[in-house]
Amino acid sequence: MDSDLGGAAAGGALALFGGMFMLVWLALVVLFIASAWKVFAKAGQPGWAAIIPIYNIVVLLQIVGRPVWWLILLLIPIVNFVIAILVYIDLAKSFGQGTGFAIGLLLLAPIFWPILGFGGARYIGPAAAQQGHVPAPA
Repeated sequence: MDSDLGGAAAGGALALFGGMFMLVWLALVVLFIASAWKVFAKAGQPGWAAIIPIYNIVVLLQIVGRPVWWLILLLIPIVNFVIAILVYIDLAKSFGQGTGFAIGLLLLAPIFWPILGFGGARYIGPAAAQQGHVPAPA
């Protein structure tokens, strides 16, 4: 009889932990969506584009001034890590931030995306186009 109570208590504790984990995860997802929406809007793009899979990457590439065909590079294993780093560096520079901020966007996204979206950073144009790597999107 005692083992049944212990099992029920353990199950209840696991359910409570799982529920709390899901709430925290959901809060982080909502925070990231709101942040990305705001970043897109600051860049003059529709905010809703941040929540559409694949299209959000196309819009992000336009924001940073990279060609849309880079989407294909993001689908290639290992290459996608390098391309993602380059895109995030360009994103940071497009908002007047440095490479250190780009590292923050990559490694501490729940902190740095809201800073970029809700902070005082202003969109100054596509960084890749300013550096002369590719022509600015039309």
